[in-house]
Amino acid sequence: MGQALYRKYRSKSLNEIVGQEHITKTLEQALKQGRISHAYLFTGPRGVGKTSIARIWAHEINGLPYTDDSTHLDIIEIDAASNRRIDEIRELRDKVYVAPTSVKYKVYIIDEVHMLTREAFNALLKTLEEPPAHAVFILATTDAHKLPDTIVSRTQRFSFKPVGPDKVIDHLKYISKAENIKISDDALRLLANHGEGSFRDSISLLDQARGGDNKIEAEDIRRLLGIPPEESLQTLLRATLDGADSATLMNTLTQLYDKGYQAAIIAKLLGHSLRAAIINDNQDSDHGLTLLSKLIEVPAAHDPERLLEIVLLQARPQTATTETPKPIVQPEKAKNTQPDTPAEQKSAPKPANTDKAAADKPKKATPNLALNEEAWPAILKELKQRHNTLYGVVRMAEPNFSEKGKLKLSFAFAFHQKRIKENSNQQKLADIIHDLTGQTVTIECLLDKAAKPPKSPSPEAQPEPAPKAPDNNNLTAISNIFGEAELLES
Repeated sequence: MGQALYRKYRSKSLNEIVGQEHITKTLEQALKQGRISHAYLFTGPRGVGKTSIARIWAHEINGLPYTDDSTHLDIIEIDAASNRRIDEIRELRDKVYVAPTSVKYKVYIIDEVHMLTREAFNALLKTLEEPPAHAVFILATTDAHKLPDTIVSRTQRFSFKPVGPDKVIDHLKYISKAENIKISDDALRLLANHGEGSFRDSISLLDQARGGDNKIEAEDIRRLLGIPPEESLQTLLRATLDGADSATLMNTLTQLYDKGYQAAIIAKLLGHSLRAAIINDNQDSDHGLTLLSKLIEVPAAHDPERLLEIVLLQARPQTATTETPKPIVQPEKAKNTQPDTPAEQKSAPKPANTDKAAADKPKKATPNLALNEEAWPAILKELKQRHNTLYGVVRMAEPNFSEKGKLKLSFAFAFHQKRIKENSNQQKLADIIHDLTGQTVTIECLLDKAAKPPKSPSPEAQPEPAPKAPDNNNLTAISNIFGEAELLES
C-alpha cells in the first residue's frame, strides 16, 4: 500500500519546517542554551505543523534521531479526543513520576487537549504545577480559547499561523517534481487557495489529483473540488448586486445546482470575490459586509441551497430599505352627478354608508413638516390611523434625526427591533414620513437597553371609559414589551 504524500514528506527536523520560522528559530535557540521548559502549548489551525514540531522537539531534546515511524518508550502520544476522562489523566499523573528508561526527558504529547473534561483538566493542572524534573508536556490544540486560563498560564505558548499561498505553492512544486507529477501553476494555486493555509490539506488534494500521465490543469482541479467556473460566479454576484429580477437570479442558481455544484462551495467562493471587491473599493462596504456576513452562515446551515437563495434574493438593492418609497396613487374621486329631474332623483340608488366609509379611510397627508424630532408626534399619529398594529411597536422607539436623510430608531427590546427591521414595516413607515415631510429617509433599527421612547401623542378624542380591569402589574409589563394589546375577559 502506497504511503500518503503528506506523511511521506512530513518534516523530520526543525530546519525543514516551512512557514513557522518564528517558532522553529526560538526552539533552536532554546535547545542551544539548554533552556527546556516543563510544558509547551502549540496552538493554531489544522495542518500547519503543530504535531510534527511536537514530535521533532520531543526527539531533539533527548538527542534522538526522528523519522515518521520513530517510536520510543519515553515519548508518549495521547489523543485527548479519545482519552478525555479523568481516569486517563489520573493514570498519566501516577506514571509521570516514573523515571525515563534511557533518555533525559519523558515527554507527553497531548493532541487536541481542549477535548479534556473539566475534571481531567483539574487533574492535569496539579501535575503541571509541580512536575518532576524529567517530565516535559507538549499540549497541542486548534481551539486554544477552550483551555482554562490556569492551564495556559503554566505553559510556554507558541501560536502557529496559516502558511501563505506562495510558500504552499513552492512546497507543492517541490513535491510534484519529486513525484514526477505534471501540474500547471494555475492548478497549484487552486490547491493552495482551497487548502486555506494548511500544508496537510493542500498536499492531500495534490495526492488526490494525481493519477494519469496527462498534465493536471486548473479545470481538472475545479472538477475535483466542485468549484464553479469563475465566469459563472461573477455573473451570479453581479446579478445579485445589480438587482436582477427573482427569476433571473433563481435560474442562475438552479443551473449551478444542476451541474453538481454545492451551495456551500458557491457561498464560500462568492464570499472570497466579495471580500476582494470590498478591499479594492469596488463595492459599497455596508451593503457588501452585510451580504458577506450572511454568506458565511450558508455552509453550516441545515439546508444550504435554500438559505443561499434567500440570502442572495434579500441582498438585491430593490429589497433594501434604502430604496425610494413608491408614491401612493389615490383613486380618482367619482364625479358627483346629480339627477336632472325629481323622478331621476327618486329612482337613483342611495349609496350605503358613504360618509362613514370616507371617514374611516385614512387620508394622504400633505407634506408640510420639517424632518426632525418635532415631526415625530405627527408621524406617530398618522401611523396610528393607517397601521394601528405597527404603531403599537414604533411608539416604543426613541427616534434620532441627527443624520441627514436617516432615521435611527432605538429599541429597548429585541422583539420591537426585529419587527421594524422587516422590509414591509420599514416601507410603511418610510411612506408616511415621505407623505408628511416630502423627504425620503433610510431607517436604521438599533438595540439599546437604555432607549426611552418619547411620550406618545394624545388622541384627539378620548374613547368611552372601559370597565376597570383588574390591578395587575404584569399587564403593564407585557404592554411595555409588546405594545398595545386588548384584554379579553373570560
